[in-house]
Amino acid sequence: MSFSQGQQAIAIPGPSPLPASVLRAMHRASPDIYGAELEELVQRVHAQLTRLGGGGVARLASYAGNGHAGWEAANTNLFNRRQKALVLATGSFGLGWAASAGSLGIDVEMIDFGNNRAADPQRLADRLRADREGAIHAVLVTQVDTASGVRNDIPALRAAMGNHPALLAVDAIASLGSEAMRMGDWGVDVVVSASQKGLMTPPGMAFVWQSERAAALPRSDLATPYWDWSMRAGPGEAWRYWGGTPPVQLLFALDEALRLLLDEEGLDAAFARHAGLAAAVWAAFDAWGAGSNGIALNVADPAQRGLPVTAAHLPGAAALREWTATKAGVTLGVAIGAERPDDALRIAHMGHASAHMTLGVLAVMEAGMRALGIAHGQGGLDAATAVIAARA
Repeated sequence: MSFSQGQQAIAIPGPSPLPASVLRAMHRASPDIYGAELEELVQRVHAQLTRLGGGGVARLASYAGNGHAGWEAANTNLFNRRQKALVLATGSFGLGWAASAGSLGIDVEMIDFGNNRAADPQRLADRLRADREGAIHAVLVTQVDTASGVRNDIPALRAAMGNHPALLAVDAIASLGSEAMRMGDWGVDVVVSASQKGLMTPPGMAFVWQSERAAALPRSDLATPYWDWSMRAGPGEAWRYWGGTPPVQLLFALDEALRLLLDEEGLDAAFARHAGLAAAVWAAFDAWGAGSNGIALNVADPAQRGLPVTAAHLPGAAALREWTATKAGVTLGVAIGAERPDDALRIAHMGHASAHMTLGVLAVMEAGMRALGIAHGQGGLDAATAVIAARA
């Protein structure tokens, strides 16, 4: 028997679930792309996105594309060919950003911290101290790596850079809208993000926020007319912000999503909600993993776990994912970069996620473990509901 009919639950780390009002906002005809209505929409969305950057934003560039497009936009404007990037990798997406840079002819040096712990500020400080000639042009790091669930301490990494002239670029694709980002206070020069995770909008838009220092960089020899971020800012018709025809329906959706996030709920409340949902998931896994059954969170230190997504080791995870999808209508995230991917999975609690959604996902997982005979400790749901009850 299957209980998968009815509303499907998507618990993958992007695309994330969309609010009903965001879906409705897209269902309208396109206006004149040269007219005042679209210009006002673009200006309003850019103002809201600038707020989301948390201060210190000198310029914002928008691109029709996904997070990989955001990487390429940052890379082709930050670097000239053969300039050096120092990448702090804490999972598959840190490695991916490094590969993107390397494919463009950028000289990439990487410190790989593995996939279950955060970047060590002291190792960064030591490496930059040894760079006496200032060859390292920029440091690249993910705030939360979508694959590993590792959360890096951006202010600590910026402090570790000291007086070295390198710029700091942060991939906030998984984290923006779910975790705090304060460009100005933290000394971040470039932030890359995309629409399909914490911003609660379908895939198709990438954004690059720039500090005064980044915006003042001379034009890179990698910057093509399409990727050149200086061409996507300043006064002018709306299409200029997008290098051509804007993704109009996605902009209507994002306008509504940002209204919900920034004005209706508020960022502090959104961050607290994500922290509570994450803690509930962690509590369930701690209970399920009691004993020696192999169930464990990927990141041992809670301070190094991202709030939007949890990666975990769970023997039989591939079978569990199949069961939850086909028997109960819940789609869990596949493992990326895990040593044994069939015994690992990811649970997203990002964007338009609530207590009933997250607790429902956990309940279905426990039902699946029972049905499949996967050994697990007792009390997972009690632990998760206790977290929600204590924080509500």
